[in-house]
Amino acid sequence: MATIRKGEAETLERARVALNNATQQPEIAAALDKEGYTAEVIAEGIAVLQETLTTYNQNRVEHDEKSAAYALFTAKKESVIKAYRKDRKKAKVVFHHDHVAGDKLGILKSVPGSFVGWLEQVKRFYTSALADADIQTALGRLKITSDTLTATNTLIAELEDARAAYLRERGESQDAVKVKDAAFQRLDEWMSDFYVVARIALEDHPQLLEALDKSVKS
Repeated sequence: MATIRKGEAETLERARVALNNATQQPEIAAALDKEGYTAEVIAEGIAVLQETLTTYNQNRVEHDEKSAAYALFTAKKESVIKAYRKDRKKAKVVFHHDHVAGDKLGILKSVPGSFVGWLEQVKRFYTSALADADIQTALGRLKITSDTLTATNTLIAELEDARAAYLRERGESQDAVKVKDAAFQRLDEWMSDFYVVARIALEDHPQLLEALDKSVKS
């Protein structure tokens, strides 16, 4: 789902111009007042516009926060992928004939396609390696030290935090889209009625409709 609808900014600007001129231009205000669109009624439309603008801006904020969270999550994921791919290859060399250790590290099975399955396999590898001194000694032959294992294990924790933050921001962004779309629907309905009445009120002065940002046929 697109977060920012095409034309939303234009919709807001048209409504702002129309309602501003409906209150600031005496001739238009008087004509609308005669048809029931008093200053109080116009104020209701302004309130709807302001609410829509608020949800529009909030949606943009949530969209940006979601994008930033996703970028961080992706960066952390790529770092773990790179580290695990290299360490896994080395471990398969070290434990080529040691199926017990290989099974303990989870390197005998293929890498899962799902993120959750992959992450569980990665966590198993580093948790098991850090808990077994013999495995660490063997891995040390190919320069996989306890420090490098610990560093990647810490990166995994950061990846989990980044994913949780991204999922949270994604949910908030999706909610903001729903709130914004509902607000635009209310604004569209309010302005649609307003323009119908404006055409009636300004029937004898069609050019004044231009001040409401409505095209007028010559």
